[in-house]
Amino acid sequence: MAEHFAPVEVTRKDTLSACALKIVCYNADTRRNKLSRKGLPVNRAQLFMKLRSIFLIAAVLSLGLPELSAAQTAAKKPAATKKSTSKTTYSAKQARARRAARARARAAAAQRAAAALKEAQEPRFKFDDTGALVPDPRAEAAIIYNPQTGKVLWESHAQDQRSIASITKVMTAVVFMEDSPDLSQTVVVQRADMRGASTTYLKAGDKVTKEDLLHLMLIASDNAAARVLARSSSYGAEGFVARMNQKAIDLGLTSTKYADTSGLLAANVSSAFDMAKLITYVSTVPQISNVMQKQEFTATAGRRKINIHSTNQLVRQGDVDVQAGKTGFITRAGYCLATLLKLPQGGPQVAVVVLGAKSNAGRFWETRHLFNWLSSKAQDLIGGTPVEAAAPAN
Repeated sequence: MAEHFAPVEVTRKDTLSACALKIVCYNADTRRNKLSRKGLPVNRAQLFMKLRSIFLIAAVLSLGLPELSAAQTAAKKPAATKKSTSKTTYSAKQARARRAARARARAAAAQRAAAALKEAQEPRFKFDDTGALVPDPRAEAAIIYNPQTGKVLWESHAQDQRSIASITKVMTAVVFMEDSPDLSQTVVVQRADMRGASTTYLKAGDKVTKEDLLHLMLIASDNAAARVLARSSSYGAEGFVARMNQKAIDLGLTSTKYADTSGLLAANVSSAFDMAKLITYVSTVPQISNVMQKQEFTATAGRRKINIHSTNQLVRQGDVDVQAGKTGFITRAGYCLATLLKLPQGGPQVAVVVLGAKSNAGRFWETRHLFNWLSSKAQDLIGGTPVEAAAPAN
């Protein structure tokens, strides 16, 4: 007998494997309940489609941006060029204006210097209380001193205590030489010698003889050389300055005080009268005065040659017979010069000191004017009673 079976409805669910069926159910449940991250698997096909869309958009953007950037750069390029040209033109105008301003400043400075030189070259005189025509210097202090008699032949504020700048080095040389040093001995320049030295031809580590250092100090007014000489002496750096002050007392320089060996400190003070006596004293020390008379010198520092010229224009030009002399300048002191000069035609020596002149050339012209005036009055002043013949000027 034939068996009868009830009809069975076959669905897609029945054709799926158990694993596939699980994914379909979970996917359906995820979409229906809008679940994204609850530990349930997501529709992989949908995820791959979204990722592909994202990659496609990113590729389009990445390929399109350089073209856009290039277009923008091309659009902005003319403006940038124009701006750069404008800036260059403006800078050129500024440069021309600065050059013109500097040229005007140089021209004005040259005119002032020329006017100052012309003024300095003209001697200035006045009448003293007795009606005699005497020098009227533009310097702050000056003196003409007769070393043979110790008489003041003429003076202007010669007893005033003033800063003397590098004339200080005259006493440095005196104290250095009284130790009877071995001038051939070599000394090494140290960094401390160079610190703030301002005017110097030396370098740290240089090996220089004491003789060359003495020449550098007195001819070229080398500040580091003065420090090296003091440091290498038997007194040492600090003891050397103390000895300088004691020597000033020994020589009767009552207005003179020293603070360092180079004269860079404004505390180095003296008077025109004291410096006239000191420059007279050093003329009796050949190792010092002979150096002061040299127009130029070549020192040696290791393998390096140092060519120097005298800071004293009277020595360099040779129009006056200089027996001894030293220049000095710092702002506080002005331009200074202490000299021992010999009158022409075998005449006697006289010390001429100028302190606080207004310019470098001014101190030399003031000295010449005083010397020339004395030369014209030599018979009266030196042959008679100097102080009465040339009363001090106020």
